[in-house]
Amino acid sequence: MPPALRTKICDLLDIEYPIVQTGMGWVAKPELVAAVSNAGAIGFLAAATIAPEEVEGEIEKIKALTPRSFGVNFLMDAPGADVISDAIIRQGVKAAGYNRAPSAALIDKLKAAGVVCVPTCGAVKHAVKAEALGADIVVVQGGEGGGHTGPVPTSLLVPATVDAVSVPVLAAGGYFDGRGLVSALAYGAAGIAMGTRFLMTAESPVPDETQARYLGADVADVLVTSQVDGMPQRVITNELVARLEGSGILTRLLFALRNGLAYRSMTGASLTELLRSALSMQRNERLTRAQTLMAVNAPMLARTAMQDGDPVRGYLPSGTVAGVLGDRPPCAELIARMVEEAEATLERLSRADPA
Repeated sequence: MPPALRTKICDLLDIEYPIVQTGMGWVAKPELVAAVSNAGAIGFLAAATIAPEEVEGEIEKIKALTPRSFGVNFLMDAPGADVISDAIIRQGVKAAGYNRAPSAALIDKLKAAGVVCVPTCGAVKHAVKAEALGADIVVVQGGEGGGHTGPVPTSLLVPATVDAVSVPVLAAGGYFDGRGLVSALAYGAAGIAMGTRFLMTAESPVPDETQARYLGADVADVLVTSQVDGMPQRVITNELVARLEGSGILTRLLFALRNGLAYRSMTGASLTELLRSALSMQRNERLTRAQTLMAVNAPMLARTAMQDGDPVRGYLPSGTVAGVLGDRPPCAELIARMVEEAEATLERLSRADPA
């Protein structure tokens, strides 16, 4: 393998290739995580959509499927974050991923146990703060990425972040092949993180009815809306988005209240815990009260599409890359193909005439 593909994160995460599978709610389950790790990259379990007391059992499922490194992604401002952190430490998980409202106390606790801390950020200033709080690696997602996203393109955000922090940076948003991996390395990143590309693999648990929407999407079908939960999200447009776009604020708030009750049932959190989490998110994300209430929409509506197989009433978080993908390869085949293409790209660029 060319030395350029053996980056700092390979050593930090004990992996062969600088490729990370992101912690997508309802998608990044043990089978997908293990398949990615077995292929030489690293997968992250999505713990944000698992009841906290069940996370340790899911970690044990992954350990039964792979001897290789993997991570767990969770929300530090959500009820049960301490329970998940303890499970990560107890089970010797290699890495912890997190995003909004990072907890300095939890980060310190994870780092003291030797867990590699890998937050995801959408702005340079957030990456700088993440490093100050103890991040070992920072994932920065540009506007092409799926789910909650910002307005800055990956091609601008990644090099700016590389210049602003001293820890390794992983580029996310718009990556799906070996050429993209090489471009991220050229920006100064130490590798890439992919969500949508891994969502569209043979080991992905997403039902066929929902997968068909991803496979059939054009780039123009993948757009940003704020109507799902009050914050900008990149999604594949569908009937749900059209309905929410045409609804009044009262209808959307009542819709969110119903989903909030469902979220409480899923997590087992008390009203006090949910209120504390909401206030923390409101403070850290600078959300309005309406946005804070609507925030519970995303996980519950994603479950409808990603677990229940209903792409009409559920929402479809997606990176722009869904518009150019048309297959569902096994993870091992996908990663081998990406590495081969990256090697060929580096070889071509090294020749006198790269055309």
